[in-house]
Amino acid sequence: MQTDSLALATPAMLRIHMSSATKKLLRDALALPSEEREELILALEDSLDALALPLSDAWRAELDRRVEAVETGESQLIPGDAVDARLRAMFAR
Repeated sequence: MQTDSLALATPAMLRIHMSSATKKLLRDALALPSEEREELILALEDSLDALALPLSDAWRAELDRRVEAVETGESQLIPGDAVDARLRAMFAR
C-alpha cells in the first residue's frame, strides 16, 4: 500500500505559497526514505548557510566555543521568558 507523500506534509507546509515545481519537489522529497530526507535537509541547510553574512575566523571560533560549552554542560541556556523577567525586575527599581 503506497501512501500519498503529501500526507506527510504538516498543515504549515500546505499553507506555504509554492510554485507547482516546488510543490512537486516537496512531494518527491517527502516520498524519500527518512535517511535520505535528512541528508536533503542538511544539504539545503548548508546552501542557506552559504548565503549568510560571512563571519571572521575569530567570531566563528567564538561561536564554536559557545556551542561546545552548551553541549558539554559547561554553560546553561536561560529561557527567554526568564531573561525577560530578570530584566523587568532590574529596570523596575
